[in-house]
Amino acid sequence: MIKSMTGFGRCETEINGREITVEIKSVNHRYFEFSCRTPRGYNFLDDKLKSYVNSKVSRGKIDMFVNIGVSEDTPSEVTVNHQLVSGYLNAMKEISDTYGVSNDISVVSLSRFPDVFTVHKAAEDEEQITADVLSAAESALNSFISMREAEGEKMKSDILSRAQIILAIVEEIEVRSPQTVEEYEKRLLEKIKQTLDNNEINIDEQRVLTEVAIFADKVAVAEETVRLRSHFEQLKKFLEYDEPVGRKIDFIIQEMNREANTIGSKVQDAVLAHKVVDIKSEIEKIREQIQNIE
Repeated sequence: MIKSMTGFGRCETEINGREITVEIKSVNHRYFEFSCRTPRGYNFLDDKLKSYVNSKVSRGKIDMFVNIGVSEDTPSEVTVNHQLVSGYLNAMKEISDTYGVSNDISVVSLSRFPDVFTVHKAAEDEEQITADVLSAAESALNSFISMREAEGEKMKSDILSRAQIILAIVEEIEVRSPQTVEEYEKRLLEKIKQTLDNNEINIDEQRVLTEVAIFADKVAVAEETVRLRSHFEQLKKFLEYDEPVGRKIDFIIQEMNREANTIGSKVQDAVLAHKVVDIKSEIEKIREQIQNIE
């Protein structure tokens, strides 16, 4: 099953007294690129989350956001920075003495100054926190992957639909191509007859056949259409793979475009030229789709 590289997943849960929220989103990228934002003091989670996500996702620009809330009954200790408080009091006394203003400092107003209090949380078990966050990440990632799979199915359907359009046009080219040779032969004979009628000179039929054969060889596109059909068969197989196939399909699309260009350089007929343009247009639409396939 092919997957899109665009996806989103979220999990919000409470585990062991902690409120944990994990969000993951991604856009297309040539390789795997991972960025994680965790709360201050929880940086030890980054590498573990990256490894876990990379075990499930091979391509895409991945952004993960983790928030960890602590329950109210979590023990903590508040301490006073006495040296800093003393400095604040001395500074305010100096202002009062120097400018003759009332020193009306209170505990409440003093507590509002920066860094007067320091909150110390109880030591946390990193292994337990890691296990809890990974549990939430698993739920978010499952939702994320499901969305990528659903998008991948839509893309697969669109690609196959466009493939059928291209193959139908290829069939029209295969039917039309021999007709262009016959039309060329008729035009050539008419021109020769117009030139020789007044001179009573016989037409060299062998020479005409040689010219027609040269033209037929020049405009023959059977090899290219056969290869084009082969590429589409390979494309269909790739779309059924369970492994990431975005890069493989990208290569196949390049080969398809090369065959279409070769056909376009060979055709000497306006009708066929327009059909080649239609093929290239559909191939380009497929190319745009596969840029987002994992």
